[in-house]
Amino acid sequence: MMELIIPIAILAGIGLLLAVLLGYAANVFEVKQDPKVEEVMLVLPGVNCGGCGFAGCEAYAKGVALDGASPSLCTVGGNPVANQIGEIMGVKVNAQEVMVAYVKCNGDCDKSKDKYEYHGIMDCVSASALPGGGAKSCSYGCLGLGTCVAVCDFDAIVIRDGIAIIDENKCTNCGACVKACPKNLIESVPINSRVRVACNSYDSARDAMQNCEVGCIACRKCEKACEFDAIHVNNNLAKIDYDKCTQCNACVEVCPKVTIENILMINKAKPKDITA
Repeated sequence: MMELIIPIAILAGIGLLLAVLLGYAANVFEVKQDPKVEEVMLVLPGVNCGGCGFAGCEAYAKGVALDGASPSLCTVGGNPVANQIGEIMGVKVNAQEVMVAYVKCNGDCDKSKDKYEYHGIMDCVSASALPGGGAKSCSYGCLGLGTCVAVCDFDAIVIRDGIAIIDENKCTNCGACVKACPKNLIESVPINSRVRVACNSYDSARDAMQNCEVGCIACRKCEKACEFDAIHVNNNLAKIDYDKCTQCNACVEVCPKVTIENILMINKAKPKDITA
């Protein structure tokens, strides 16, 4: 019996000694964390979306508390969270304009054409690697295969009639869909700027008309109608300067292809239409 007890006792003693040594080492070499890191962490939403530009909420909290990162970078928490972080850090936080993601394409199944039938992985990145950048005739248009839907943690994107639609009531502007879109046709825009150009094509007017019924044909009628110098056509595509736009709708009214839209006039986000 002693032959069993002695080895067991020795192993237990070694284990106890190691535990004591590890506990001592932990105390000696402990890295003290600034308590403000924990305070900032507590007010962050904890979704780790990366919209702030950091790897996650903890990394952002450390960036704010230790490196002086802006308290206003959390897109999910918005101004309320920014104000709380500002109080913790003892700094004044200016209100930030709310931004949302916007899909610059209205070329759905009825308005745009396809070059061929696509039978493959339901992923825009894979499809865009095929000749012509995918099945859609417009090489700049939404492929509608749901890559953006898959990366959105907030259920804010639907695919309807072959194109992605953003539900602005759910969008946090985390930037996941912007990064995921292989066509670069999703951008962040001010939520209060309701007049937008729903096109991403740089094709010539002739090609644009052949590929899509609602594509920009660079006619410049919007430029001439705008009294505020808020819209210009560059590389065959109209673009709005949101800082200058007064949302007078002059460009919306003269656009012959209905490429420029006012979001208030349409209903583009119906939860019942959600598809994966």
